[in-house]
Amino acid sequence: MPRFEPHPGRRPAIVTGASSGIGTATAYALAELGHPVALGARRVDECEAVAEKIRGEGGEAFAHHLDVSSTDSVDRFVTAAEDALGPTEIVVSGAGDMDFSLAHEMDPDRFAFQVSVHLMGTQRLAHRVLPGMIERRRGDFVVIGSDCADVARPWMGAYVAAKTGLEALAREMRMELEGTGVRASVVRPGPTQTAAGMSAPVEILEPLLADWEKWGLARHPYFLRPSDIADAAVAVVSAPRGAHIVLIEVQPEAPLKKDS
Repeated sequence: MPRFEPHPGRRPAIVTGASSGIGTATAYALAELGHPVALGARRVDECEAVAEKIRGEGGEAFAHHLDVSSTDSVDRFVTAAEDALGPTEIVVSGAGDMDFSLAHEMDPDRFAFQVSVHLMGTQRLAHRVLPGMIERRRGDFVVIGSDCADVARPWMGAYVAAKTGLEALAREMRMELEGTGVRASVVRPGPTQTAAGMSAPVEILEPLLADWEKWGLARHPYFLRPSDIADAAVAVVSAPRGAHIVLIEVQPEAPLKKDS
């Protein structure tokens, strides 16, 4: 006699930050497994393009505007997604960007926005989605963390604070959700090649990289691909019920050493 009912055959998924990078790759990966996917981001046109491609390949997808810094926007998005696809079984919360500065020099409003998007945005989503999951006694709530939550990086104070808080929130939720059938998990990427932070000017990037090297944080030049993180998220939500993958950290493999 199994201890848990298996996952249902149809598992509607929500992916935030789905207009590019890790979010887009995760939406594609979930759709390839047959999961209906709701894609949310501020750049809704990009989300719709991804959704159209998924539908063109035989999948089920829905796109809708989402600003995770707004509680009303989160509510409208989840309501529309569940009207279109059904009750949410999977959440992958990855909306956000990077803003580089020394912590004491960053304008407090810019700092607060990073926290609002990465940390509060996930809490807004949890507040809206988790009660339904708890009622159904199943579900996966996955947050995209960062290795910055484990080892801080200079010039990224707001992002580090937000991601550290985010991973702490996920650990808290895992404790509070124990026995409900709902799993809260963290996928923690290392350096990943996405658009996040790529608009930073050279006068910021040069001292940033110098400090990273000084603290041993830039060991080699290889970056992960967004699909590597999507694969980790898929592994988490695909684990059979009764097994909870709490944390996956993914780091880029270093280039092969030259033969001596």
